[in-house]
Amino acid sequence: MAYSVDKIRSQFPVLVKKNNNPKPFAFLDSTATTQKPLPVIQIMDDFYREHYSSVKRGVYQISEKTTQAFEKTRKQIASFINAASENEIIFTSGTTSSINLVAWSYGRKFLTSGDEILISALEHHANIVPWQLIAEERGAKLSVIPVSDDADLLLNSIENLIIPGKTKIVALTHISNVTGTINPIAEIIKKVRQLSPETKILIDAAQSIAHLKIDVQNLDCDFLAFSGHKMYGPTGIGVLYGKYKILESMPPLFGGGEMIQSVSFEKTTFAQPPARFEAGTPPIAEVIGLGAAVQWIEETGIENIRAHESEILEYMLEQFKDIPEIQVLGNPKARGSLVSITLKNIHAHDAAMILDEENIAVRSGHHCAEPVMKRFQVPATLRFSLGAYTEKWEIDRAILALKRVIKLFA
Repeated sequence: MAYSVDKIRSQFPVLVKKNNNPKPFAFLDSTATTQKPLPVIQIMDDFYREHYSSVKRGVYQISEKTTQAFEKTRKQIASFINAASENEIIFTSGTTSSINLVAWSYGRKFLTSGDEILISALEHHANIVPWQLIAEERGAKLSVIPVSDDADLLLNSIENLIIPGKTKIVALTHISNVTGTINPIAEIIKKVRQLSPETKILIDAAQSIAHLKIDVQNLDCDFLAFSGHKMYGPTGIGVLYGKYKILESMPPLFGGGEMIQSVSFEKTTFAQPPARFEAGTPPIAEVIGLGAAVQWIEETGIENIRAHESEILEYMLEQFKDIPEIQVLGNPKARGSLVSITLKNIHAHDAAMILDEENIAVRSGHHCAEPVMKRFQVPATLRFSLGAYTEKWEIDRAILALKRVIKLFA
């Protein structure tokens, strides 16, 4: 079946054109967060209206219905990323929470003085700061894979950065949220395994989960982290995948209800994963909404989404080439569905404000990636990012608005 972007777009209420609006809304900030389709909105609304209740604790009918819907999402996620078991899926509040869980649980138990953690020069703050904090506490060292002027990681440096017996964790983004670089994580994981089989590998999939098919068993990563709101689901819900044997070895990060096996005033024993890492009442509506988002992606076809986004991406890059005042940040070998630019002698925030006047939503700033900005010697960028619903007319409107910006500051 042909990909119908009009049909897809009609499922997103905020994106439906208002006939009397001379400036139809162009949403080009899907890297920050995606809009939500009707099936996600509807299932969450139905939960609150028809069977709102807690999970796992009630024997009454609507509580059992809620528990079934909640755990169905865990199974959907496991299938979506090809985990070996749904027990390898932990619900968190987002990618940041997932990475922190690994840093403060696995890292606190297994890192010792003199150990090393390897990240890359393309990381979001969420995959830098937790490792800095745990490294400082445990006396470990943070090392960084450098990046080329084209925004590709210098993979040859990995051989010198991996120290068998010392490099305990490698934590890498799959797709940069600034340059759009798609890192060859399968190649990197294979290389790390050859150099240091005991090193644990975490992949930040926040920017790839809604765009690329991910198979954690095929990749052989130890952990994978992502957020629901970047894959057409709600905010406040994320996922940490971890190999079960590794999760079993990790202590809980939070204590409270549901994560215990037995509690006495003398001693507490903990439940097996994933319950061990899900203390307290979970974000039930958000988990159910995430399940609907996964189903929506699967029904739409992630390969279809990727192909559509690639077509729009190519079109956008061609338009940028015709405007000499635009400088695209990086030229990676493989690019995700986003582009960051700078405008000669014009600050990104000023440009974004003028685009907003034209009812065009883009992101300006350092994108929670200050080290990337410093590497490329720019204070901020204007970022255009795409989703399953993006249309060429949105790019056309953005190009006209950019030309207006350039003219205003001439």
